[in-house]
Amino acid sequence: MEEHRYKWIMGFVLLLSLIIALFMLNIGVGSVAIPFDDLIKVLMGEEASRNAYHSIILKSRLPQTITAVLAGAGLAVGGLQMQTLFRNPLAGPSILGISSGAGLGVALVLLFAGNVLGISISGYGLIGHMTVVGAAFVGAFFILLLIVFFARALRDNTILLIVGIMVGYAASAIIGVMKFYSPKEDVHAYVIWGLGSFSNVTWEHLIILIPVVVIGLIFSLLLIKPLNVLILGENYAENLGINIKNTRLAILLCTGLLTAAITAFCGPIAFLGLAVPHLTKGLFRTSNQKVLLPAVILAGSVLALFCNLIARMPGFEGALPINVVTGLIGAPIVISVIIKRRKLNFNG
Repeated sequence: MEEHRYKWIMGFVLLLSLIIALFMLNIGVGSVAIPFDDLIKVLMGEEASRNAYHSIILKSRLPQTITAVLAGAGLAVGGLQMQTLFRNPLAGPSILGISSGAGLGVALVLLFAGNVLGISISGYGLIGHMTVVGAAFVGAFFILLLIVFFARALRDNTILLIVGIMVGYAASAIIGVMKFYSPKEDVHAYVIWGLGSFSNVTWEHLIILIPVVVIGLIFSLLLIKPLNVLILGENYAENLGINIKNTRLAILLCTGLLTAAITAFCGPIAFLGLAVPHLTKGLFRTSNQKVLLPAVILAGSVLALFCNLIARMPGFEGALPINVVTGLIGAPIVISVIIKRRKLNFNG
C-alpha cells in the first residue's frame, strides 16, 4: 500500500509540474514569441520591454490558457463519470447527446435564422458570438433535462444510454436538414464552431465559465463514494444503502452541467473526455475514485494545454481548430482501448 501511495504522489507531482510548464508555454509560445522575463513581468503587473506583450498575454493568451485548463478538467471528469456509470470504456461526456443539443441550439441561430429570417448572426461581432453561446447553452440544457426525464423513468442504464445516443442522432438529423437549406456562409460559420476553439473565450465569458466549472468539479468530488461503490455493481451498491436512481441523476446533472457550459463557450471538444480517463488509469494503476478523480482533473488540464499549444505553434496560420489536434491524439488512445478490450490477436 505504501508503495502505491508513493507512486500516486509522484504521479500528482508530475501532473502539477506539467500543468505549470504547459501553462507558461501556452502564454509565451505562438506566432509572436514572448521572452520569459517579459512574460513574468506582465503576469506580475510590471512593465514589459514591449507594450504589445501586455495585449497579447492579457487579452488573448491568458484567457485562452485558463479556458483550456477548465475545459480539459471538466470534460475529463465528465468522461470518467460516464464510463463509471455505464461501465463502458468508450463512453464520453457527449455520449448522451448534450453536445448535439448545443449544436442544435447553435444551428437554430446560425442556420435557421439565416435561412428563414435572412439574418446572419455570425456577422454581428460580440453580440452575435454571445447569441451563439447562449443558444448552445440553452440547447445543451434542454437535452440535459430530457435525459434527466428519461433517467427518472428508466431503471436500466443500457436503455438510458441507447436513448441518449438516439437523441443525439435525432438532433444531428435536424441540423443536417438545416445545413442542406442554408446559405454557404452560415454553413461555414457553423462548421467552424463545430471544430472547437479555446480562443473565442474572453474575460467576460470566464466570469460565467469559471464558477460553473468549479461548481461542477466540487460536485463531482462529492460523488466519489457512490462512484466507488458503483464500480462493484448496482446490486452491491443497493445492498450498501446507495440510492441508485438519485445517484444516477446526480452524476448525469454533474456531467451535463460541465459538458453544457464548456460546449457553449468552446464548441464541441472531441476525445478529451474519452481519452483522459484511460491515460490516467494507465498512469496511476487504480480504479479508486479518491485517487482517480483528482488525477483526471489534472490530467485533463495537461492534455488540453498540450493540444492548445500544438494548435498554436508557430508555422500555422492563426491557430488550428482544437478538434484537429485532440482527434490526432485521442483516436490512437481509443483504438488501443478497443484492441485491449476485445483482445484482438493480430498474429492469428
